[in-house]
Amino acid sequence: MNKTPILEIKELKASIDTNQILKSLDLTVNRGEIHAIMGPNGSGKSTFSKVLAGHPAYQVLDGTVLFKGTNILDLDPEERAHLGIFLAFQYPIEIPGVSNEDFLRLAYNAKQKANDLPEVDPLEFLMIIQQKLDLVDMSPAFLSRNVNEGFSGGEKKRNEILQMILLDSELCILDETDSGLDIDALKIISNGINVFMNDSKAIILITHYQRLLDYIKPDFVHVMQNGKIIKTGTAELAKELELKGYEWLK
Repeated sequence: MNKTPILEIKELKASIDTNQILKSLDLTVNRGEIHAIMGPNGSGKSTFSKVLAGHPAYQVLDGTVLFKGTNILDLDPEERAHLGIFLAFQYPIEIPGVSNEDFLRLAYNAKQKANDLPEVDPLEFLMIIQQKLDLVDMSPAFLSRNVNEGFSGGEKKRNEILQMILLDSELCILDETDSGLDIDALKIISNGINVFMNDSKAIILITHYQRLLDYIKPDFVHVMQNGKIIKTGTAELAKELELKGYEWLK
């Protein structure tokens, strides 16, 4: 079967302030694939996710990032999102005074508008979102609460996955989505991700722990160290890292 690249990264170098973090990073992700990126603290994993999403604090020094054949490095975060890139944050922020329902509807309609599709009214939106809530085991009561305000860690992460499912993004980057989750929340989130995934999409999982990969099976596991990918393997590599740590790779 011919694989179609959705993301092609070549010799990506990036810094924050004057500190270079990504150092000639190469990665190709095809549609239908799940890639896990593991590595010690400070290896550049979260920087990588933020650079892909277009975070303004990071400066790209060199390299190319092609998403669906388009170089996205000159696009702002909103344009990247409308093209089909989604980043789930490690620490989702609270937005006081904005209901979850309004926030999600605005995000949905912004993408509709960017793709020259009709915007939906609040009633139509409720019908759309109700179907998605079940996938992450969220009560409709969540919709009337302010975005992430007073949410537990697990609720915040489920809310992120709900956004991902609603926006139907083609490339989803999940930055330590499993951090701080108990096993029940981990199972719920993993189920939502697995139901969402199909042959036209791709997922990059950034994680410290192998346990997430018991529930979401990666096609490839990459080890990042000092701002570049130093080893690639199958899901077995994650188990090896769990046992041996990262020192043996140096």
